[in-house]
Amino acid sequence: MKLELSSGLAGVAGEYFVAAELSRHGFIASVTLRNSKGIDILATTEDAAHTISIQVKTNQIGRTTWVLNEKAEKIKDNTFYYVFVKLNEAGILPDFYIVPSAVVSEQIAQSHNEWLTTPGKKGQSHNPSTMRKFSLEADSFYHNNWALLFN
Repeated sequence: MKLELSSGLAGVAGEYFVAAELSRHGFIASVTLRNSKGIDILATTEDAAHTISIQVKTNQIGRTTWVLNEKAEKIKDNTFYYVFVKLNEAGILPDFYIVPSAVVSEQIAQSHNEWLTTPGKKGQSHNPSTMRKFSLEADSFYHNNWALLFN
């Protein structure tokens, strides 16, 4: 059954799906309050030897691009990860893409620069924007690769 959720509900669903998956992979996961800018989940291993911060970005059925802010270009911390969630139809688990922040930073800076230097449909220049787009192929190295969080 296809059900289009509001962006707020989709985002919350994505965060809780990620928290559940983190628990299944041996992390103690805590979803942060909505006013915690930039960090949606704090997670640590049971022995507290490894702690990570996660920002969750959620899309719904059929979408393969996620929107970020230009601030994401500056985040290159080896304990900060993005988990991009693609919600599927009800009853089917989401697809998760676990990506280190340095990889996201590099990809969005490069793709935004390419967009700025490529003429628009009518040959016009693109105006600078604070928005960035991140996309991945379905069979990406990052697809359901939760092992990346243990580095």
